Amino acid sequence: MMAVNNLLLPILDYLMEKRGFDFSGYRAAMLERRISRRLAATRCKDFHRYLTFLQNNPAELDMLLDAITINVSSFFRDPLTFELLADRIIPSILESKFRLKDDSIRIWSAGCAMGEEPYSLAIIIHELLQKEKLRITPHIFATDIDAKALKEAEKAVYKTSSLENIKQRQITRYFTQASQAFQLLPEIINMVTFSQYDMLDQKRRVPPASIFGNFDLILCRNLLIYFNTDYQKTIFTKLHHALAQNGILILGQAEAPGPKHQHFFSRIIDFSPIYRKRQENISHET
Repeated sequence: MMAVNNLLLPILDYLMEKRGFDFSGYRAAMLERRISRRLAATRCKDFHRYLTFLQNNPAELDMLLDAITINVSSFFRDPLTFELLADRIIPSILESKFRLKDDSIRIWSAGCAMGEEPYSLAIIIHELLQKEKLRITPHIFATDIDAKALKEAEKAVYKTSSLENIKQRQITRYFTQASQAFQLLPEIINMVTFSQYDMLDQKRRVPPASIFGNFDLILCRNLLIYFNTDYQKTIFTKLHHALAQNGILILGQAEAPGPKHQHFFSRIIDFSPIYRKRQENISHET
């Protein structure tokens, strides 16, 4: 495992001091590459001079955070995953809820960027509940470390490029268009609760906004790839703890539980990174 360049450590320490975010667990090569982009943009010759620039220019803190936490997303990103969610995963959860006379479903979208993923889930659930005439209340919690992205998520205004995977009938039904932007309707916006949360937070095992875990479904896609192996272990322990009995975990295509955690999740679809929580007890050491 590649160690973080020692020249980057003072910059990471400064981010921790000023914003409380610990990026030391991010992959070293990714950190160096993204911080170097800010060096070029600010015309600093080396990391030491960039740190001085950062200390003297508070606005650069936001620019650096944006560079490290690049938020790339779109509605129904990875259409196969959302097709499986709409046709198999969520209907199965709703059927179980109806059978057990449980009137709520709890979902966590971890690393939600500007909201496209949780809003996609909200659209699917809204359509299923209307189709099946079920009285089940969805509680969708969406978290990200980037406060700026969360503010945009709450506005729910999107460019055409974010809607490439949405069916035309869904655009017509759930959005209003103004110029080149699309505004999501309040009935979908109000289904999602956004909050800032660091997946490496050692004090809280679940997002504070959710009060408790017990999630029926967690999406943590394309987030683990940013962290080194040790921090991935911490996050998998947290995800396992946060899932309800038989809860479902969906990862990104390039992600999978490591050796320490693979026995605590069973893959339920061969061609997609969708897992069910197993019931064995798991150590919560990080």
